[in-house]
Amino acid sequence: MSKIVLVGGGTGLSTFARVIKDFVTSLTLIVAVTDDGGSSGILREALGMPPPGDVRNNIIALADDEELLTKVFSHRFSAPAMNGHSLGNIIIAGLMEMCGGFSEAVLTASRMLKIKGIVLPVAEDLVSLVGELDDGTIVKGESRVSAAGKRLKKVSLDRTCEALPEVSDSLVSADTIIIGPGSLFTSVVPNFLVSGVKEALKRSQARKIYVCNIMTQPGETDDFSLAKHVQIAESYCGVEFDLIFWTEIGGVASSVLSRYEEKGSRPVENDMISDGRVKVITGATTEFIDDGRRRPVLRHSRAGIISILHELGLLGEEGI
Repeated sequence: MSKIVLVGGGTGLSTFARVIKDFVTSLTLIVAVTDDGGSSGILREALGMPPPGDVRNNIIALADDEELLTKVFSHRFSAPAMNGHSLGNIIIAGLMEMCGGFSEAVLTASRMLKIKGIVLPVAEDLVSLVGELDDGTIVKGESRVSAAGKRLKKVSLDRTCEALPEVSDSLVSADTIIIGPGSLFTSVVPNFLVSGVKEALKRSQARKIYVCNIMTQPGETDDFSLAKHVQIAESYCGVEFDLIFWTEIGGVASSVLSRYEEKGSRPVENDMISDGRVKVITGATTEFIDDGRRRPVLRHSRAGIISILHELGLLGEEGI
């Protein structure tokens, strides 16, 4: 039985998890805990707890989408007095008080939704992301780092924190570790700023796989090519990747790309064509999200994710 570990946060991790859960029997997700925006940020501030949002999204991704509880965890309040809270976030906050800890709350919520795999917050500590900009300015908080509007020089945590033992164990015992996709500096890298994660990754005999984002991200990876993404990711992870996946987006509507370009986001250029580790996949899709501004967003497609699994030898013909 092949043990697969995904490392990241945000929508990138949940997009992959939602597909991979149908094809592998041992799947663990390691999720960053530096989010400080929206409902998660409010609960983090009010209750002194790690942000539940990314963990909740990934629990839902591994759950049976037809289950009523999955719909309950996904519900977001519309009343202004509820500050846009997700019901799932509030449930996890309540479980934390009942169970005595964040990881116990995540485990209980996972059991409630009978998920296909394991979701692990990378740590239980309340930590903040700190960004140093090119001009020397220091900004604290993931949302402020993303919105700074200037190129990032480096990121760190505001205090030392230790990875959960289960996180280190899962990395060391894994057969395949997939890092990304996700916001490079605010979803992927924060996991490797937690003490013990980089060390466990180095000790692991697993294949280390990097899945690059489809588009650059304004304020984080402006004009970053594939090589720049890989350089930054490898520098924080402390290892060289065995395989790197880059996505060809030739079939995406020009109107969608134009909307991204208006905001300063462009397709990531593949400038590593001669590097034998790089595998090109075709598989971007457009999804509509509705957060009050219904709009199309680019995601790795189900077919593209399955092609990655085929390339990694994680699927037989029965997985098609």
